[in-house]
Amino acid sequence: MTTLEHGYDTRSRILDAARQLFAERGYAATSLADIASAVGLTKTAVAYHFHPKDRLATELIAPAAEDIVTLLESEYADERAFTEALVTFTVRHRAIVRLILEDIGAADGAPPGSPGEAIRAFRDEIYRRLAGPDPDPARQVRAWALLGSLQSVVKTIDLPQEVVREVLLATAFAVHDSAR
Repeated sequence: MTTLEHGYDTRSRILDAARQLFAERGYAATSLADIASAVGLTKTAVAYHFHPKDRLATELIAPAAEDIVTLLESEYADERAFTEALVTFTVRHRAIVRLILEDIGAADGAPPGSPGEAIRAFRDEIYRRLAGPDPDPARQVRAWALLGSLQSVVKTIDLPQEVVREVLLATAFAVHDSAR
């Protein structure tokens, strides 16, 4: 194995461990030392590849970035069509959905231009689309309930994607259609 291949393998192992640990514990509760322990490296070795820690999150989220933009820029016939597109996105990127919808986006004091600010804006736009303009309390609760159900998809990594999508879509539509 060449040095270049070894470096790529190490980065891949670090990213895989970070993806799993962030999904299980959350971003804030996972340290570089935790990631290092999971891959059998020192914290210094992990920091060599990914310092500061938010570089790990940024690299994990990057593959979903184009899908995020497409999701938010697309026009949908109605809220159900948007909900279906959102569920499909969430299931496709379920390994990092906690980072996108909860951990990074909820970070207080994220500086302008940071991943946290961008992800918080993404989450807030999804909420606005689900709740609609000037939502009454029931629509607000339904929108947050739907976002909560989407966050739980991270616990389904070991299940077939189509099964997860089908059940999550049925759940999302049930929440969406409640109290109409």
